[in-house]
Amino acid sequence: MSISTIEQLESRISLTEEEKAWKEGPLSLPLLITDYYMDLIDASDENDPLRRQVVPSSRENSEAVLEDPDPLAELPNSITERLIHRYESRAAFLATDICAQYCRHCFRRRFTGNMQGPATKEETSLAAEYLRKNTQITELLLTGGDPLTLSDSALSEMVGILRQARPDLVIRICTRMVAVQPSRITDSLINVFKAFKTAPFYLMVQFNHPRELTEEAVSACAKFIDAGIPAMNQSVLLRGVNDSVPVLQELCNKLVFARIKPYYLFQGDLVSGTSSFRVPLEKGLEIEKELRRCLSGLAMPVYAADLPQGGGKVPLCGSYIEGFENGIWTFRTLEGEKRSYPDPQ
Repeated sequence: MSISTIEQLESRISLTEEEKAWKEGPLSLPLLITDYYMDLIDASDENDPLRRQVVPSSRENSEAVLEDPDPLAELPNSITERLIHRYESRAAFLATDICAQYCRHCFRRRFTGNMQGPATKEETSLAAEYLRKNTQITELLLTGGDPLTLSDSALSEMVGILRQARPDLVIRICTRMVAVQPSRITDSLINVFKAFKTAPFYLMVQFNHPRELTEEAVSACAKFIDAGIPAMNQSVLLRGVNDSVPVLQELCNKLVFARIKPYYLFQGDLVSGTSSFRVPLEKGLEIEKELRRCLSGLAMPVYAADLPQGGGKVPLCGSYIEGFENGIWTFRTLEGEKRSYPDPQ
């Protein structure tokens, strides 16, 4: 049974004054924490990094300067109520607004948790028709909400409609379920995706802290991987959660060991009510610099920001180019030394 009220939450942990003062409102999300995830939280530590991700606070009831409910401009780029086409080659389909657990740093809070439920067959068919006509789209993000909150049969029907229109479309399964309720990942769920002999699926997960990579979570991801569905991780850089080199170094190395590629480390979006989670950009760049020194290329994620007003994703990293003169480039190494690289004549 999941925790969905403050009273239930207080029976498990002692709330701080900021946590007690939280009120669900226009800027906030519902309270919902799975029992599985709650058991991972250290109840004696009010600064526990897992607790910080899921226990609401009054800080999310206020809007900081330049924050926006839709900072990525998804609404003006929506083709239908459920289909977003913001990048030329990629689109996102909002399978549902429901999640198994609501993360307090969620960037799509203008949609998530509004209890609209799964997309209807008609909404899915409208999206499929658009995808059929727009062949420049090569990848579809099946997202939300969390698509894995759908039943196996509902998910099979939805994917079937999309696949019938575009069997050549790579589909990314965007989910946090493996981290918050790994028991959902059953053999029958995996068989839903294995049944489609079409373009590949990719599993896009979000682990933000190494303690989330439990034996159960790793086993859940392994079911996808063993079925031929590669797994990639998209972390968010979160203040008080993972904004340190040792934590991210451990997380990324554990991900690689679990056959999950660290893909992105996102700077926090300018979403209304999330300012307390955002890490100063200067600190983020210093973390990126140090991670690049201590992680392998396989374990190194791309530190990136999704720019406001629909500006798109851009990588955030310091330049190692010092200058160019007489056909010779000068570089700075990760240790700060200089090296020369001649252009071909």
